[in-house]
Amino acid sequence: MYQPIAWKEDHILLLDQTKLPEQEVYIECRDLETVADAIRRLAVRGAPALGVVAALAVALEARIITGKTRDEFFHELQKLCDRILETRPTAVNMKWALHRVTEKLQSADTAQVKNLKKMLEQEALAIFHEDIEANQKIGIHGREIVPDQATIMTICNTGSLATAGYGTAFGVIRAAAEAGKKVLAVSCETRPLLQGSRLTAWELQKNNIPFVLITDSMAGYYMKKKGADLVIIGADRIAANGDSANKIGSYSLAILAHQHNIPFYVAAPTSTIDPDTQQGDDIPIEERKPEEITHIGNQRIAPDGVAVWNPAFDVVPFAYIAGIITEKGIIKPPYKKNIRKALGENRQETTD
Repeated sequence: MYQPIAWKEDHILLLDQTKLPEQEVYIECRDLETVADAIRRLAVRGAPALGVVAALAVALEARIITGKTRDEFFHELQKLCDRILETRPTAVNMKWALHRVTEKLQSADTAQVKNLKKMLEQEALAIFHEDIEANQKIGIHGREIVPDQATIMTICNTGSLATAGYGTAFGVIRAAAEAGKKVLAVSCETRPLLQGSRLTAWELQKNNIPFVLITDSMAGYYMKKKGADLVIIGADRIAANGDSANKIGSYSLAILAHQHNIPFYVAAPTSTIDPDTQQGDDIPIEERKPEEITHIGNQRIAPDGVAVWNPAFDVVPFAYIAGIITEKGIIKPPYKKNIRKALGENRQETTD
């Protein structure tokens, strides 16, 4: 129906999300810097998508590494990884994906640079395809908690646009609808960049899923007056204790859901879990340029010179989360123990 990321023989195609919903325009990326620019501008976004795109971009750029020896190749490869990692500090999937490809190459029994380049491309493409499969499994596990006639509130965009395909929190909604359940999605607009109204609404229409669009500030009153059965969000990084960083506004939704006794779930692949980050306060939160708040498009909506605070993410404490829906199943409290168990199973399967 639509493919947000496509790998071609000598370039990567990225659906430019800054143009949606008015235009469906693809960016032709033939080098790492074009991909990095797309990431910085949010032309491509979403934690799983960023992991996939980072790996593909490094594989593409590594083709022109001139080092002849194994050591020279790895030295140049690390520079490429560092360049792409600078673009978005909060989403851990880029770090995870690049660690995976470099670890794979370092364990390879070859010193030939041409073989290492080929292996790098193969591993990047494996991450690409595995992300789609993981998202579909998230949908299968998640749809079990969705009652028929369900109203599901969400924020930001967690669909195919935020992943290699299918979606995480959006994928749960999609899987429930595909299973024949009658669902109504409630999409928060997601200020300041309106990913909910521009992107999630676009995807809901594409998938023929009934929905209502509301402003972020309407969420609590919607819960009180109309009700909701679930709140499901995505995540950019999940700490070892279950604290989850997601698009700004997620923390508020969690508090509102708690007040109205609505189960609150996070949906994300296990690659979004960062066992090295112990708690939410340790997650680096990206702060973005003031113009995202003072302007809508090119139109200024705030007085010139105003002070602006613009964190792109906030953190939902684990105490507000009923479960973390992953491709391994739904992780329930106690999170420290059960996250370790889920990651241990994941590592074992990878080793096998």
